[in-house]
Amino acid sequence: MTQIILASSDHKAPAAAVLSTKPVTLTFESNRRAQELFGVGHGHVVLIEQGFGVKIRCRGNEATISGDAARVQAAATAMSGLYNRLELGHSLAPHDVSAAVRMADIEDPRLPLSDLPAIRTRRGVIGPRSPGQAAYMDMLSKNEMVFGIGPAGTGKTYLAVAQAVGMLAENKVDRIVLSRPAVEAGERLGFLPGDLKDKVDPYLRPLYDALGDMMPPDMLKKRMETGEIEVAPLAFMRGRTLKHAFVILDEAQNTTPVQMKMFLTRMGEGTHMVIAGDLSQIDLPAGARSGLRDALDTLEGLPGIGVCRFDKRDVVRHPLVARIVDAYDQRAAAEKDTRREARRNETAR
Repeated sequence: MTQIILASSDHKAPAAAVLSTKPVTLTFESNRRAQELFGVGHGHVVLIEQGFGVKIRCRGNEATISGDAARVQAAATAMSGLYNRLELGHSLAPHDVSAAVRMADIEDPRLPLSDLPAIRTRRGVIGPRSPGQAAYMDMLSKNEMVFGIGPAGTGKTYLAVAQAVGMLAENKVDRIVLSRPAVEAGERLGFLPGDLKDKVDPYLRPLYDALGDMMPPDMLKKRMETGEIEVAPLAFMRGRTLKHAFVILDEAQNTTPVQMKMFLTRMGEGTHMVIAGDLSQIDLPAGARSGLRDALDTLEGLPGIGVCRFDKRDVVRHPLVARIVDAYDQRAAAEKDTRREARRNETAR
């Protein structure tokens, strides 16, 4: 049996543990923190067992992990990281445990960065909760234009807003501009009740919600009144040049190629752009080409442009969301196979 004693937050498990086929025992210096790590009724331990397919036996301040060697090492890495989090004075909730499982997932080929990125806002530090998020956050810090593509719940827009707020707080940009198609494709607002703000606000609510998580309400209100933060429908972007700004286009799959080109060419000096969307949820009329798909086909691979593709493993909302995404993906794949088989039979005739 391999024993690893965790006595401080900078302790790292020896590499030899990776090669061991025997159970690995982690010994934690603080009994109190060990119990916080294990969770009420060992609830956190159950999440780790389910996430890695291992067995964990806890006694006092020790946790013995058994199972496949690679999975044991991944589970040990996750538990060590969570214990270090507690030593730094942070709390630990089930969603933190689930995030640690995703970050150490041995079946995910996108390895997390050795020095994980973080976004600092006035509400605290925001870190990645999946390998895909780690890659995305790294792209946001290094590229002037980033495309975030993937299903709902992966943090595409939320992390982009966090990066924008962080850069505004550090005076790296002068303002934030958040946009999305107000109504799918056509932006037909006239039939809605109220003035223009009343018509537009429901479509921009997710962006307001993300901003509200990043800064106190009074500060958000002040910055919006001064124009440092602007939330506007896509149609309002035409004819503008945006300089020294962080610009985010949400729900980009519902733009047309003409709208997308218009938006991308608003980019001015010192501006960063993020284009977020889900190509599986296109609401354009049948036969219309998505501006997001068109832009990816045209621009992917150009220097200065980053493209991050999320999948179901990066869903960080309720666990059921990942299963829902997976079920829809499986049905779409089955329907595609059926159509392919039908065409093959038709050709054979």
